[in-house]
Parts: sequence; structure tokens; C-alpha cells
Amino acid sequence: MLLSSEELGALFRDFERSAFRMETHQTYTMPSEQAGLQRFLAGEPKPDEHNAGWTATVRANVAAGKTMQRLKVVRRPFTDYTRFLFAWAIPGNVDAGEDYRILDLTDSAMHLPEQDFWLFDDTTVALLNFTEDGVLRDRELVDASELDTYRRWRDLALAEAVPFGEYRP
Repeated sequence: MLLSSEELGALFRDFERSAFRMETHQTYTMPSEQAGLQRFLAGEPKPDEHNAGWTATVRANVAAGKTMQRLKVVRRPFTDYTRFLFAWAIPGNVDAGEDYRILDLTDSAMHLPEQDFWLFDDTTVALLNFTEDGVLRDRELVDASELDTYRRWRDLALAEAVPFGEYRP
């Protein structure tokens, strides 16, 4: 079942314990990030308000006793987008309380599908489907019968990932 942005937003409002995101693509082409990416690539300083909406969401959820965790799969050499995330986005997310992990698959034989998803409360999976060039195509609610697959992918990836602050490429 396809999810609207409002329905995905409701999952963020309504989850009770945990939200986990698996990010597998090396480049995302999100309209809301393009100006920031261009400023980063031009060597401009990061604006104070960069990513403020997301970090406010993370802070509110963490203050309510919920956990927010993300795992970013990377491969070297890094794309411009990954360098942008590492410099401008991830540090603020971590400061806000998000447990951000890095899984470097550059020299790894581990196979994970290139499927981004959110797992809420270990009971609800929302797929984020992207085009080859990183444009969000749609969001999709996964049938409950498939939950174990996504939990397994999460657990496999987390077992090999390191906290962002400890990652050394």
C-alpha cells in the first residue's frame, strides 16, 4: 500500500518506542536539500538553521523517551552527497540525540539490498523507494508478514556498523 507524505508523518508522530532508518543509497536528490548541497560544494559555511526541523523532531522524541536510530551504508570513494551528510547533517542529528551508525561496505562481502526503509516500534515498515539518481519515487507500507525480513536486515547491518563518532574511513 502506498503511503502519502502525511501518512508517513503520522508514523513519526504516533510511534511509541523506536524508529530505525536504513539508508542504502550513496546519493539522494531531495529538493529540500539541493540548496544546502550546492552551498556545501561551494565551500560555504553551514547555516545555523540547517536541518533544524529534523533535529527538533529528534529532540522531542528523545525527550519523550523514544529512540531514533539510523544506519547509513557507505562505499568509498564517497559521493559528494555522502561528504555533505558527514559534514553538515549527521553531526547535528547526533547532537540532537539520534543514534547514527555507519556501515562501510567498500571492502565487505556483506550483501544488503539497496532498499531504504523506516522500521517503527519493530512492528511497522515503511519503504522509501528511490529512482537510480536518488529521487524519492514513493513510500510504501510493508505487509506485516514481511516484518522479519526487515528486522533481519536491520540486525545484520547494526552488528557490523559503528557509531558515527567512531567511524574512520
